[in-house]
Amino acid sequence: MSERRACSVIGADRTSVRYRSCRPDDVELRGRLRDLANARRRFGYRRLFVLLRREGEPAGRNRIYRLYREEGLSVRRRRARRRAVGTRAPILVEAQVNARWSLDFVHDQFACGRRFRVLNIVDDVTRECLAAVPDTSISGKRVARELTALIERRGKPVLIVSDHGTELTSNAILAWSAEHRVDWHYIAPGKPMQNGFVESFNGRMRDELLNETLFFGLDHARSLVAEWVEDYNTARPHSSLAYQTPAAYAANLNATGARLRNPDQLRRAPVAHPALNGASTAEALIATG
Repeated sequence: MSERRACSVIGADRTSVRYRSCRPDDVELRGRLRDLANARRRFGYRRLFVLLRREGEPAGRNRIYRLYREEGLSVRRRRARRRAVGTRAPILVEAQVNARWSLDFVHDQFACGRRFRVLNIVDDVTRECLAAVPDTSISGKRVARELTALIERRGKPVLIVSDHGTELTSNAILAWSAEHRVDWHYIAPGKPMQNGFVESFNGRMRDELLNETLFFGLDHARSLVAEWVEDYNTARPHSSLAYQTPAAYAANLNATGARLRNPDQLRRAPVAHPALNGASTAEALIATG
């Protein structure tokens, strides 16, 4: 059957049958997208799009998503089937740096099978990782020393949130909290989402670093964890911060707070112009529009 007759039978337009795509191959863009995806294997197309846009790539998000799918770069995630029970209330945090810190531990093991743990300290407002301390054993006294050193560098927090771990409920932590006059809040047992900020950070660390890396010793782990934390704070786009980095968001927040605390910058021009000398109320209103 000829093309003309076949198209008439099925009601198709011959121009659509003969159409050939004129899209460019995007060889360079595809190659750069593959390189970024190989370097950051747990990043989806949104974060890869942000990284490409930083490099000056003018392509839009839909185009990046199409190439991302065509190259087979999709990240598979396991999603547990959970059902919400009862009502949920948002966690209220004051929008300022050092308003609230969260602490938690994440565990992993070396190539030889020996286990180690990482103490993570996160600023809940800026999402910055303030400290990530890997070691084979971290006691309550060690946690107190790390908090003291962190306060000397960054300042004292208003509130610290943690679970009921033995290190975090020890006498050393209770004495440290009373000495430094820092409120310490313990979440309800079996409710890790009450400490959701650091739990989310632990998930990102495990997904992007711990599960992707083979550690050969404590020094090796400390080096790689420090590099990943630096990248997390200064280069990795954060979805809950409108794809800003935590360091950039913290800088903007500090600048905004300083501007609001400065009364000279809050002065504004009067809403209405003053009345003219010797003019009635009606004349003044007409003169000011």
